[in-house]
Amino acid sequence: MPRFYCPAPLAPGARLSLPDALAHHAVRVLRLRDGAAIALFDGSGGQYPAVLRIQGKQAWAELGEFDAREAELPGRITLVQGLPGSDKMDWVVEKAVELGAAALIPVQARRSVVQLSEERAGKRRAHWQRIAQAAAEQCGRNRLMDIAAPLSLQDFLAQPAAGPLLLCHPDADATLAQALAPLAGQAQPSLSLLVGPEGGWSEDELQAARRAGAQAVRFGPRVLRTETAGLALIAAASALLGW
Repeated sequence: MPRFYCPAPLAPGARLSLPDALAHHAVRVLRLRDGAAIALFDGSGGQYPAVLRIQGKQAWAELGEFDAREAELPGRITLVQGLPGSDKMDWVVEKAVELGAAALIPVQARRSVVQLSEERAGKRRAHWQRIAQAAAEQCGRNRLMDIAAPLSLQDFLAQPAAGPLLLCHPDADATLAQALAPLAGQAQPSLSLLVGPEGGWSEDELQAARRAGAQAVRFGPRVLRTETAGLALIAAASALLGW
């Protein structure tokens, strides 16, 4: 059943005129026909099965009863990603949604290839949010992954982290499994994973993270690319915690 994110008031039995972009995607791109079964969700949880109605250039949905199904992890994972170059961040956003991350915070690191102005940062965030919405539609999540505005590492470290802050570093003493052990058995635990950009963290950034309470963890004998490391950590943490 095709699923669509629809940021509009949804209610059982409602007859909802579809936003232009959503209608275009359903009718022109996916080529759905009148009477097709679809599902709509607004990002707050749950979804509504619906019937697509098409008349001329107009499209609307007739909503059924609320379906409370969820596809979220039992705990909350925040990926704090040092900004990578090229379009690697698009990949990270899409796959982080699929793996169940609750939030993604882009961090402008000293060695980040991409340096965003305030205006460009806003445009990139909007672009990443669209990717996250499409990924949620595809993977069955009814809640949207939160994507923060890009921050400097200093600004990020100045705010409270969501649960233990684990910093991926190949020379760390503790393993990921050891760092996660205190979370085992907790109800709805949270953790944050801090991953550097292509060039890694500078020594000053590492020291600042440690002063802020970050714990360095190693993840196997190989050095992973920035677009691989965070996603692999999310998957491994979910497995180690039984999620």
